[in-house]
Amino acid sequence: MTHAQTPPPNSLYATTRFRLTAIPDSWPSAFVIITAYAPTGQRWSDAENAATDQRLSAEIEALGVWHRRITGYSPDTGHAEPGWAVKLPVETGREIGRRFQQDAIFVIRADALGYVSCSGDRKVIWFGAFRERVDVALQ
Repeated sequence: MTHAQTPPPNSLYATTRFRLTAIPDSWPSAFVIITAYAPTGQRWSDAENAATDQRLSAEIEALGVWHRRITGYSPDTGHAEPGWAVKLPVETGREIGRRFQQDAIFVIRADALGYVSCSGDRKVIWFGAFRERVDVALQ
């Protein structure tokens, strides 16, 4: 796996950065980032986004695995979407993403950052180093 692969053109995922209120003492070597907000191209009310995020939070909590709140955001547009970094296998993350109508999830493996479709091709598109895209700030 390499950090130098180029994502497809026009990928919204390729420019995403991540915001945390604090860096965890340790990260798992592999995890996924899943959100439950309206997928690309859809508009949901704040209440709908909050309700689906709460359902995702409860599902992750019930799994009893390592997880941390993390917000993905676009430095270009300012759009921000809270989600969850979760220690899960990629296929489990994809299944959860599908149930929450997500187009894709982020995949982190040994600090390599990529994304994978929740319903299409299972190939992870690798495009950078995760920790280089993490910012610490109040959310």
